[in-house]
Order: sequence, then C-alpha cells, then structure tokens
Amino acid sequence: MALADTPLPYGLRDIKVTPYTDATSTVLADTAIDLPNSRTLSFSETEEFTELRGDDHLITTRGSGASVEWDIESGGLPLEAVKAMFGGEITTTGMEPDTVKRYRKTSTSSRPFFKLEGQAISDSGGDIHVVIYRCRATGNFEGELADGEFWLTSGSGVGLPSLIEGDDLDAIYDFIQNGSVTAISTSSI
Repeated sequence: MALADTPLPYGLRDIKVTPYTDATSTVLADTAIDLPNSRTLSFSETEEFTELRGDDHLITTRGSGASVEWDIESGGLPLEAVKAMFGGEITTTGMEPDTVKRYRKTSTSSRPFFKLEGQAISDSGGDIHVVIYRCRATGNFEGELADGEFWLTSGSGVGLPSLIEGDDLDAIYDFIQNGSVTAISTSSI
C-alpha cells in the first residue's frame, strides 16, 4: 500500500524509553523500557530568539537552536522507566513470593538523558512514530493516589540534539510514517 500524503494518526499505541548509558549521552542501552499503560505523549518545538533593533526598527532575529518540550502521562509506570527518566536507584530484596522492589531517589541523584519513541496507528494505513532523541526530565514528576481512581503519573522535560555519531547526529526529533504497522523496537541497536 502506498503511503498516504496526509496520514491520519489515531490514538496512542505504544511509548518506549531507552536510557543513555554514558555521561555524554552518546551510548544507548541495549534495551528499551516499555510504558505499557501510556495515555499521552505530547511535544512542542521551541526556540529562543534574540532581536537586533536599531534606528527604532526591528532589523533581524537570531535563533539559539531548536529544542522540543515533551510531556508524558502513564498509568502504572514501571520503576525501571522512572529510574531511566528521573534518576535514582532500584533495589530488589527477598525471595518469591515475598520479593520487595524499591525505587529510591536521593538528593544527589541527577536526572539522566534518554530517548523517547511513541507510536500511533494511522487511519489511512500503517503508523506514525515520534522519536525524541536526547530527552531530559526538567519539569515535575507527578502522581496522585486517590479514592476510586487509577494511579496516573506524568513527567515533562526537554529534547536536545542527539550526540550519537552517524545519521542521528544533531537530530532533535523525527516523525516517521510507515506504510504498514511497525512496532517500536525494544532493541536500540
């Protein structure tokens, strides 16, 4: 089937988070982490501009380089995904069936970089992927436990240019349209 000129993405099918494993955000982990109950992945490209004014006129503007602001919301966020996006440590103790897994964030835990990829199925066939290459959570990490409600968590941040050598170098984000539905790979390689 030929790709539609105007794809009509519908719904959210999947979101995966892939952590970077080095301090310079150039080496991705071997495996992506699934956000199984994802509700939203939103994004907004932004750029700061400086104005040159002279003789009481706006002469020109100069951008400082684009970035993308993102937000996600998910129900039942896996602790591994929380660690990949917000730092901290996970410890597991005990034996089945009394295993205890703990996520702990300390004041010295910094927020790491990671890659986000979301997928929506297209009404016109195939799917659309949104890839944000070098994300960092810069906003709040929020959740609420409430009577009669599911536990929903959300986070936000910024996407910066990729530092990975090759085709993705300097990429901030991609929209990828596939002629047939193509699952997000759990492998980053």
